[in-house]
Amino acid sequence: MIKLTKILIVSLILTCSAYVQASDLKVGDKAPDFKLQSTNGEFYQLKDYLGKQTLVLAWYPMANTRGCTLECRSLVQKGHLIREYNAAYMMASVDDLEDNQDFAKKQKADFPMLSDPTKETAKAYDVLNFVRVASRVTFYIGEDGTILKIDEDINAETAAEDIAATLKQLGIEKQ
Repeated sequence: MIKLTKILIVSLILTCSAYVQASDLKVGDKAPDFKLQSTNGEFYQLKDYLGKQTLVLAWYPMANTRGCTLECRSLVQKGHLIREYNAAYMMASVDDLEDNQDFAKKQKADFPMLSDPTKETAKAYDVLNFVRVASRVTFYIGEDGTILKIDEDINAETAAEDIAATLKQLGIEKQ
C-alpha cells in the first residue's frame, strides 16, 4: 500500500510539475533562515554561511525517485565543478531523515542532504506544492543572505554542470 501511494504521488508530481510555480520570493529578497538536519546527523543553517560563501540550496521532490536520483548522481559525479567556487551546495526535501539517509547512502552523496519533515522551511521558501512535497527549485543565496537566482528549470541529469555555470554567470569567486 505504501509503495502504491508513493507511485501515485510521483505520478502526480511528474504529471503536474509543469504547472507548479516556485515562489513569491524574488531575486534580491532575503532568503529565509533555516535549521535542518542532514543525512550526516549534523544541523545546517543559512546563518552559518553568511559572510563566508554562496549557498546553493537545491530542493527536490522525493528520495529514491528517478529525477531526484539523476540530480543526486550528477552532484556526486560532477560536484568537483561546483567545489571550484566559493560556494556550498546541498539538497533538501520534505522526506523523513531516515529516507534521505538511505537515499544518500545509495547514491554515495558527499554533500549535505537536508530533511524538512515538518515542511516549515519548504513553506518559507514557497516550494511546497499541492501534493505536499517540494518542487524541484534551486536557490542561489549570496554571502549577504540575499537571493541571487531562483532556478525552476532544472535538468536533473546536468544539475552539477548547470550549477557551476550559474555560479560563473553570477560572478562567484573561484577558490
